[in-house]
Amino acid sequence: QVQLVESGGDSVQAGGSLRLSCTTSAYTNFMGWFRQAPGKEREGVAGIYISGGGGTTYYADSVKGRFFISQDNARNTVYLQMNSLKPEDTAMYYCAADKYPGVWYKPQLYRYWGQGTQVTVSS
Repeated sequence: QVQLVESGGDSVQAGGSLRLSCTTSAYTNFMGWFRQAPGKEREGVAGIYISGGGGTTYYADSVKGRFFISQDNARNTVYLQMNSLKPEDTAMYYCAADKYPGVWYKPQLYRYWGQGTQVTVSS
């Protein structure tokens, strides 16, 4: 069973940056970041697919150009670099992992989840 632990969440002013980290107990070929604000559904933020030494990344339209996902395969760690943060980015951020899910942004396709890390952006 794959276990994930996230870190890096914090409170930050609008325009600031944070880097989230997620460490897995076992290698999977696909990992994603999701977020959920109170009263909202969980939504995909970014995903990364590693195959044959190369990776393909995916982003929600709302974070393109601001957020960047990357993975350290040797340490089974995935990162989410978040720049130019906005108050609407405030949410609990979750790391998810599985074999290639087919569609990256659907939470129900992932079997393994971290406990979440809170990101709060103030104006």
